Amino acid sequence: MNEILFLVEEMPDGGFIAHAPGVSIITEADDSESLYIQIRDAVHCHFSKEEIPQIIRLFFIREKIITV
Repeated sequence: MNEILFLVEEMPDGGFIAHAPGVSIITEADDSESLYIQIRDAVHCHFSKEEIPQIIRLFFIREKIITV
């Protein structure tokens, strides 16, 4: 695996939660800098040294509600 994708969502009460579809990795953090560290650590823990992805791609999902 050359690349892994994380879907990152902002939590309503603050912070972020991230999960990798198709791979059982999920992590959360209070701010974006901490999130990047948590994601790297989770990837290193999940994969062996030989199969670790070269690229971690983050896709941020933000929900906005507007009234009509």
